[in-house]
Amino acid sequence: MDGRLKLGTRGSALALWQANWTKTELEKRWPVLSVELVPIKTTGDKILDIPLANIGGKGLFTKEIDEALLDGRIDLAVHSMKDVPFQLPEGIDFAAVPEREDPRDALISNGPKLEELSEDARIGTSSLRRQVQLRHRFPTLNLVTLRGNVDTRLRKLTAGEFDGIILAIAGLKRLGYEARIAQTLEDDIMLPAVGQGALGIICRSQDDATRRFLEVLDHMPTRTAVAAERGLLRALGGSCQVPLAGRARIERDRLTIKGLIASIDGTRVIAEELMGSPDHAPELGIALGQKLLDMGAGEILAEIARYGADR
Repeated sequence: MDGRLKLGTRGSALALWQANWTKTELEKRWPVLSVELVPIKTTGDKILDIPLANIGGKGLFTKEIDEALLDGRIDLAVHSMKDVPFQLPEGIDFAAVPEREDPRDALISNGPKLEELSEDARIGTSSLRRQVQLRHRFPTLNLVTLRGNVDTRLRKLTAGEFDGIILAIAGLKRLGYEARIAQTLEDDIMLPAVGQGALGIICRSQDDATRRFLEVLDHMPTRTAVAAERGLLRALGGSCQVPLAGRARIERDRLTIKGLIASIDGTRVIAEELMGSPDHAPELGIALGQKLLDMGAGEILAEIARYGADR
């Protein structure tokens, strides 16, 4: 096999890291292959002054790239799994899900941990999922919307606009900022987003030649865990407007998934965990979603649908 492939990517530093990593790995595995990066601007890149929960669902960072793939302008793309809606557009598949980076969140501050910050400390995050979990554990913190790329957010922290900001460890490690982490947030403090730390490499469903190139990067344990998490997402109709968290992992040939949904004010948190066979990962995630609904998640979803994420 030989060929040239066009890889669509957003222009942020993190998206370019992901695209360049994919390009390097593919060209290393397939010396006959040449991968060209094609920059594409998404809706999420264009709107930086409004919280994500107010402007739409998870497709904000993927829609334009998916369209370019379907109309043949590009051959593949790399998405952050946490940005991908629970259903890919018809005609697109995950050809590879590479090994996952650390899925946890981290506090970046000028030293103190969350428990050591003043009660009214200013914490920057644009994520509804992070906000509700912080409100539940630390109700007096002053949560302030913070959008922009990782560099922009770190600059604002350094400039004193915030006492701390919450970012994904995976992005910090990939961009070389791991030393800035003041506190790793374990699951009992903040459960990660569905798919956080994982990448999804997509191509057209009928493009068998490209799929063969990409399959060498697939990591089955990561694909399985993410499939369970996306089953949970599907069951609860998750988007940026729903404060939903989920994390799955395989240990000793058993798949465990924990899920969480919370009211916007953080006063009500519903969390549960299920264990099952890795062979039925999506079904396990869906079953967990149904269990959360049985425990009252439906009431939270109905309230969000009625009043919106600003309530």
